[in-house]
Order: sequence, then structure tokens, then C-alpha cells
Amino acid sequence: MSRRRFRQRTPSQYNADMTRHARSITLTGDNLTLADAERILAGEVRRLAISPDARRRVRRSRQCLEQLMSAGRTIYGVNTGFGKLSNQRIEPDELLTLQVNLLRSHAVGVGSPLGIPESRLAMALRLQALNKGYSGVTPALIDMLLQMFNRGVVPVIPEQGSVGASGDLAPLAHMALVVMGEGEAYVVPLGRPERPLRPVTGAAALRQVGLKPHRLQPKEGISLINGTQVSCAVLVQAWVAARHLATIADVAAAMTLEATRSSLRPFDPRVHCLRPHPGQQLVADNVRRLLDRSGILPSHADCPKVQDAYCIRCVPQVHGTFRDALVFVGETLERELNAATDNPLVFADTSDVISAGNFHGQPLALAADVLAAAVTDLASIAERRVENLVNPDLSGLPGFLTPHPGLNSGMMLIQVLAAALVSECKSLSHPASVDSIPTSANREDHVSMSTHAARKARMIVDNATRVLACELLCAAQGLDFLKPLRPGRGAAAAYDCLRQHVRHLGRDRILHRDIETVTRLMTDGVIEAAVREQCPELA
Repeated sequence: MSRRRFRQRTPSQYNADMTRHARSITLTGDNLTLADAERILAGEVRRLAISPDARRRVRRSRQCLEQLMSAGRTIYGVNTGFGKLSNQRIEPDELLTLQVNLLRSHAVGVGSPLGIPESRLAMALRLQALNKGYSGVTPALIDMLLQMFNRGVVPVIPEQGSVGASGDLAPLAHMALVVMGEGEAYVVPLGRPERPLRPVTGAAALRQVGLKPHRLQPKEGISLINGTQVSCAVLVQAWVAARHLATIADVAAAMTLEATRSSLRPFDPRVHCLRPHPGQQLVADNVRRLLDRSGILPSHADCPKVQDAYCIRCVPQVHGTFRDALVFVGETLERELNAATDNPLVFADTSDVISAGNFHGQPLALAADVLAAAVTDLASIAERRVENLVNPDLSGLPGFLTPHPGLNSGMMLIQVLAAALVSECKSLSHPASVDSIPTSANREDHVSMSTHAARKARMIVDNATRVLACELLCAAQGLDFLKPLRPGRGAAAAYDCLRQHVRHLGRDRILHRDIETVTRLMTDGVIEAAVREQCPELA
């Protein structure tokens, strides 16, 4: 398998990846990128195909397995029980029942279902893993998963129930049930549904799209559920959302720097050459570009203040570390997108079947914990900048950013909201990857908690998005008080975009709607697009 290193792509490089084969992807077993995964999450990939080489590998792997079974070889999960029951030999006439029983017994997931985008991605990733040709499944199973994806059948997968031990057993069992016409699924039409979709039975979903249930063959049940694809799909979604916060965080910080009349000197490139972390240098460059042509910075050039608060002065160091963490997590994910995580693995070239531990979710769990910590810290420093904006002792602006203090509370509770969200992030960022708990009669005695780690990271990213919305809202309000002076070109673009959708706060009003509006502008990419139009060179 060729090795691919995830790198810090420029926006133009990433967007070029995003437009490649926008409507379809041919799976080879080792070709998926994070840009591909993001397109699947966004619903832009409607069809998958399988490369001829992948099909040949799948056939060879299946032929090898069948030859070994005919020779009477004992193979874990094919003619034995599972886990602690692996010493139990299964009779030939019960091999098919074994696989069906496995899926039914393991489908114990609870809680809210995964979103349709995550479930679609999990199914695509499982198909990619099987296409590597080390699982011993039949070509018919590959075609079944392929047609389910292409015809819009999306399994209902409960979020809770996996410890990331032998893979995401419970969640993937719910996915696999639909393959044989059981469980529940959505049937997703082309385009964006006009109303929320309701699940139907797996059998009904297959009937609606003209598919018949697949009859599982030996090893196919365990091959469907021994894998990390649910953990991976959830973490990819969190990573994608976090990646889009990187530029927004720099924009928010630049606006706050202007509104609080802070200094640009800590962003001098000479400073960051002396500590050459890649992310740190990128962020310092970004802020300088965002504040280019500022009318506010020259107005306080003779200010006697020696130093600004850390939350402003140390933006390159903190935001830069966040960006470096994104690179580490991205590298881990791109390897996992193309990994064989089955057990046992079938090596057709040597007729070996090896029972090992590629299903263990520790790489993803640790990456999710790193992402969770990095995003929490990004939210934490943003909340401190909100405090610097609303506190008149720190900002020099009207208290709580209201022109009529006392009778009006202004943006007092915006800071409270940000503080609440950050505190929740701190609780959620306790690492899950160190929280092993034995299962399966102590056979699975060290587990990763990868699904839990990924879900926590996703929740933290959602919280951090709203914390940055709080900062953008307050920074725009602060800039209002500095008129007619204008901020730098990038900060001004963000300010103008915000003011097109959220008006200045004069007298108190319900700010919940403003927060949600700014959040949508962020998640829909509206603010970033407006800024990049003025600063296309941003990292």
C-alpha cells in the first residue's frame, strides 16, 4: 500500500481535492482522502464504484478462505465461537447461523442514532476496508454494500454501546443487520430531503430500492463488525468541523485585537522564526494579513501600554498549537481511512489467516482526545478575549458593550454563555483513551473507548463553534464604538459580513437569535468566504 502523508494544505489545494470526482468515488482499498470523506459527509458523493484490482483481491481472498475451510482448517470466527467462546468448534451445517447470530446478539446499541452523514461515511469506510482484500468476504457482499450506498439505504446506527475493543462491534452490527434485511434504515432521496426522514425496517428499506437481503456466508458477519469505521466516521466529522474553525478563530482574534486597541508587535515574524512551530508561524502571518491597512492600529501607536493580555498576545502560540494538532489528527485519520481493521485477516498470497488486533481503536481514541484538548483550549482562549471585550477595565470600551449601561445589560450574558460552554468542554475533554474497562470475560482486557472519544470531540467542537460566535458578536460590537476608524482588510470583511445579518446592539434584545445567526454564518462558510475574498492568501 502506498503511504500518504497528510499535510497542511493550502485552501486552494484542499478545494481542488474537494472538486475531484465530486459526484462519485472509485474505491481501490487505499485511495480515500479526508477531502473524499468530507464530500461524503456533505452528501456530495452520491455513488461509489469498485476498482477492478480491488475486485480481484476480494475474489482471491474469498477463494483462499474457502480452500482453507475445505481443508478442515480451524479459523477463528468462521468455524469457532467468538471472544471467550473461540475454543468452541462450530459444525459445518451451523456456519451460516453463526454469522447471523453474531449480528443479532451484538446489535445492542442504545442512544440517539448517528446522523445520516456519519452513517453513510461509516458504511463507505467499511466497504473500503473490505475492498483491501484481506477479509475473505464474497464479492456478493461487496456489491450489496455498494448498492445500498448508491441507492440511498442508510442504516440507523445508535451512538452508544462500543468500547472500541474488537472494533465498533455494536454500532457496526446495527449497520450489518440491514444487509440481511433486519434492523432499521433510512431511504435517502437524491438531493436534500424536504422533511426529516423516518426510519423503516431494514427489509422495507431494501424493498423500496429494489434490493434483496444478502445471505451471510461464513466469516461475513464478523468481517462486517470487526472494524473502527464508526469511530472513524464520527472523528472525521469532528475534524472537518474543527478544521473550519482554524481560520475563523484567527479572524475573531484579529477583530478583538482591533476592538481592544491592542498591539500587533507580538505577531512580528522575527519573533516566530525563533520558535518555528509551523502552526504558530501560520497564525502570526494570518493575523498580520487580516489587519493589513488597518485604520485603528495607527490611532494608538503611541499608547503607553507595554503588554497585552495573554489571550491576545499569545494567539499565535495557542491557535498555532491547535493547527498543529489538526495535522496530527488528520494524518491519523487518513491512515485509518485506508486501513484493514478486520480480524482474522486472510493473506491469500501465503494462505495464512492471522488473528491479530488491527480492530483496536487506540490510534483513533488518542487522536480524538488530542483534538478534544486542542479545541477546548481554542474555546478557552476565545472566552478570555470575550471577557477582555465586555469588561471596561480591560477594554476601554463601554461596559458590556452597551451604549446605555445600567438600564441595559448589553453583552454581559454573552460572556456567561461562553464561560458555560468552555467549562462543559473542559469536563468533556477528560481523555477517554486512558479509560480502559475489561469486557468479554476479560478476553478483551484493554479497550480504547474510541467511539466515546470521538463523540466527545464532536460535542466539544460544537461548543467551541458557539464560543467563537460569541467572540465575533462582541468584537463586532466593540468595533462599532471605534467608528469612523476601520479595521484591517480581513477583519473589516468579517465585520461587514456580520453587520449584514446582525445589527448593532443598542438597547437590550434577545441575543439567542444573534448567536445562532452568527453560528450559521460560520458553519455555512459565509464569514470565511467574505474574508478570503479580501485576503485570499490566508492559510
